[in-house]
Amino acid sequence: MLRIYQEGLATGDATFETEAPEWERWNAGHRKDCRLIACEGERVLGWAALSPVSARKVYSGVAEVSVYVAAEAHGRGVGTDLLGALIEASEEAGVWTLQASIFPENEASLRLHEKRGFRRLGVRERIACHRGRWRDTVILERRSGRVGL
Repeated sequence: MLRIYQEGLATGDATFETEAPEWERWNAGHRKDCRLIACEGERVLGWAALSPVSARKVYSGVAEVSVYVAAEAHGRGVGTDLLGALIEASEEAGVWTLQASIFPENEASLRLHEKRGFRRLGVRERIACHRGRWRDTVILERRSGRVGL
């Protein structure tokens, strides 16, 4: 997982983070019930996880999506399969809204999320200064068709 996350960091278009967090911090920031990996034999090709958006009870069914795919596995459907499985796991865990914040330059990630039913809500313009330049993010959301109806 660390190797794949570091590949994403190196692109400059996967996250605002500038270095991978220590396991303890990553573990504390992600839901325990919605963590997936995609493997080919012993080789990890990608991972997906959910982070709570708030500690407030009213937002207990809202989570932020992270999906990372190894460069060697791009274009092989790994991200599509991971996100589909993550959606299923999220609904089993009672999550009614998934959200994602993606750099507009990360067109593959935007297409992936839209393919799996996310809709664009808007653009947060110049939301943060990253690596010396102001960056926008596209906010996407997917509402469950099973949970929270």
